[in-house]
Amino acid sequence: MNLNISKIKVAGLLGVTAALAGCTAGKQQERPNILFIMSDDHAYQAVSAYNEAIGKFAPTPNIDRIASEGMRFNRCLVANSICGPSRATILSGKYSHENGFIDNTFGSHFDFSQNTFARELQNSGYKTAVIGKLHLGGTPTGFDYYDILPGQGNYYNPDFINEDGQYRMEGYATEIIADKTIDYIDSVKDDGKPFMVMMWHKAPHRSWEPGPNELGMYEDVTFPEPATLFDDYSGGRTAASLNNMTIANTMTMQRDLKMTPVPGRRMNDEQTAKWEAVYGPIYEKYIRSDMSGDSLIRWKYQRYMRDFLACIAAVDKSVGKVLDYLEANGLAKNTIVIYTSDQGFYLGEHGWFDKRWMYEESERTPLLIKWPGVIKPGSVNDDLVSNLDFAETLIDVAGGKIPEDMQGASLVPILKGETPGDWRTAFYYHYYEHPSEHNVMRHYGITTDRYKLIHFYYDIDEWELFDLQEDPNEMKNVYGDPAYAEVQADLHRHLEELRAKYHDSDDLNQKFIDEYNEKVKENPGIEYWKLSAPDVQAPKH
Repeated sequence: MNLNISKIKVAGLLGVTAALAGCTAGKQQERPNILFIMSDDHAYQAVSAYNEAIGKFAPTPNIDRIASEGMRFNRCLVANSICGPSRATILSGKYSHENGFIDNTFGSHFDFSQNTFARELQNSGYKTAVIGKLHLGGTPTGFDYYDILPGQGNYYNPDFINEDGQYRMEGYATEIIADKTIDYIDSVKDDGKPFMVMMWHKAPHRSWEPGPNELGMYEDVTFPEPATLFDDYSGGRTAASLNNMTIANTMTMQRDLKMTPVPGRRMNDEQTAKWEAVYGPIYEKYIRSDMSGDSLIRWKYQRYMRDFLACIAAVDKSVGKVLDYLEANGLAKNTIVIYTSDQGFYLGEHGWFDKRWMYEESERTPLLIKWPGVIKPGSVNDDLVSNLDFAETLIDVAGGKIPEDMQGASLVPILKGETPGDWRTAFYYHYYEHPSEHNVMRHYGITTDRYKLIHFYYDIDEWELFDLQEDPNEMKNVYGDPAYAEVQADLHRHLEELRAKYHDSDDLNQKFIDEYNEKVKENPGIEYWKLSAPDVQAPKH
């Protein structure tokens, strides 16, 4: 694959301090390389290392290698469960209201002039690169090399943007991104400087288009249904009852489930033939069927799982390919490998797909890290960690100084098996995007090891409290129950402490609401599913 690697710029090295410039290449190389792999919407339930029911039917053996050789985090929570804002938090180490990227709509752009872990590593002498889906608008800085999808990108024959502009490649995005990652690492591995490469996949983002090598792979598999597939949203959960993200009513037959005689997915003739060989018979059988009610929901769920998990199978193969490359080239022993997703995702729980909510499947994301010689293989951690901590962790790994405006904490002590005594016991969450496609109300709240307190603070102004030990599926709101009065009061106090710590406030919320509502007025009749961060700006020559 021709990546024009010879044109990769090293302008970022101009920011290296005089002290670092005097270091020998050998000393710089003692610091570990970093391979940061992230998929989009990969639910932890679909990583077989987490031992959930789905993993038994659709294993992820290569992703699991990272867990078996490193550490699996069971309680990694995200600060704002939606793509662009989550990525902004990962880069900046700050909550959405601090980094300025609070939602995905109306042309949101990330401000790349602020501190990011990529810039900090670049200034510390790392070769830095981002390959795949960035989805933050603007032109990325802090990277010696970028080769990214414009906006959401496409699964088949995707466009990419690098320093030379936008171009199209034949093939499947997941496979192309893995090949580009290997090619980049191969181009810098002998430079005497450590590298940090972000291999960020589009998959398995909606609309879940399996690659040519995974088409039909699960057609003979019947996946177990989640216990809450037919949730009726009773139990004092008003916000949940107002949703527009159900498999039953929101998931579309054509766009999502491919029940159409015309693929229309940027495919060439060969790709189209393979696609139609699989989906043609399924479509023909569907149009002859007479399904309705629960039987139709069950059928849609199975179609959703077969497509979603086939996309993940390609991601898993890509992880294996890159891990094998590191092994074969003597790089594995000095390379930290991180696997995560930008947030969690619903795989039929509560009858849903998508994310956004502070509820478990959305707030929690997979996190697996291997660091040879530092992390004990097969470790499992239950501390409350977050994507808010990723930037601080990577800067710490690189030997840099964590900027004071970053709001997370380094995971390095935890990776060494030494959780600090003052590690967080509660985590703050805030979601902003409403009105939007799935009608998830604005909310913020706090999660502890056992409880979850949520405030839907504007559109309906209601509180929810869940006892995760007694009610792990979050089906019964016990807010106001006298039996939880003391717990509720303690959670309220802790919530206000965290809001103050992170500089969030009602006045700031109202400012964001007013700005968002004004944009809604300026865009009457907008189709919210079309809203996303704009394409990256290609350089002008």
